[in-house]
Amino acid sequence: MNAFDRRSVLKAGLAGLSTTLLPAGAERALADDLSMSWASINPGSFTTFIMEFMRKRGLDKKHGIALPAPIVYTSVGSYYNDFVVGNYDMCMGSWDTFASRQQGGVPLRFLCAFTTGSMVNIIVPANGAKTLQDLKGKTLAATTATGTYRVMRALLKDYAGFNLEQEVKVQNVDNPAVAVTLVMVDRADAVLVWEPNTSMALQKAPGTRVLYSAEDDYRKKTGLDLPYFGVALRNEVLSRSPDIAPRLDAAFHDSVAGIVADVDAAVDLVGTAGGLDPEIMRLAIKSGRLQFKHISMREEKGRELVKAASTMLIENKLLNRSLGDDFFAI
Repeated sequence: MNAFDRRSVLKAGLAGLSTTLLPAGAERALADDLSMSWASINPGSFTTFIMEFMRKRGLDKKHGIALPAPIVYTSVGSYYNDFVVGNYDMCMGSWDTFASRQQGGVPLRFLCAFTTGSMVNIIVPANGAKTLQDLKGKTLAATTATGTYRVMRALLKDYAGFNLEQEVKVQNVDNPAVAVTLVMVDRADAVLVWEPNTSMALQKAPGTRVLYSAEDDYRKKTGLDLPYFGVALRNEVLSRSPDIAPRLDAAFHDSVAGIVADVDAAVDLVGTAGGLDPEIMRLAIKSGRLQFKHISMREEKGRELVKAASTMLIENKLLNRSLGDDFFAI
């Protein structure tokens, strides 16, 4: 089944969904206006985790949103490309990925972030590099099509004085789990990766270490959070109803609050949905590397955090220009 067929099936299936929050007779309006398709990447990721928590807790329906099961991808490139061409409505990824697409003409807006940059790391095997300088001339595996790769390049250059593409041999892979496998079987000297893949490597390959955390230098030198993964919506979805942005933003706020309030209960609730390993998710969150934090673009302070982080990307020519209000789902 191709992406367009999947989209048709999803929309047809959504017609029967309703919410107890709406008055009698309003079910059709919900199906037409406040339902949306989304996608996930397998093997399981933390984006699947927050979405499954939201759905299993009924937090989408609490706020009048109907979220079906996701369209599933194994390729990060295909995942983003299908969103760019409009094959699904809501995408989760790094804010800079969405900023570059929006500046390239893709009709989207960024709604909120729900993690910080602490989730992005360079990891090495037990006998690997002790410092960034030790990586010179070595092989680093990374998914280069991602915003994660671009942000880490800028962070390393600006805050650690390390030019990633000049100092190491970058081996591109299409899925972060594959990158982790390469370092575990001694086919790469380091991996640029994000949670829960970092915790997977630490658990399955004892001695694997975090060499560099994306947010550490940024926070030390700016005193600010580095907003990271979040939610973008196609403009067509936002035009369906003025209620979509505030309702979905509230659903993500409640989801983050629920996860942070009781990590063990959240992990147990989500279980193995989407190919997640509960113990790895538990480790990722409790280690502090995967920090769930709701940062709303409907609030000025949230927009200012993203704009502050965007300056290093603009200076490194990874974004074309400053972010305007047309990037945010206000």
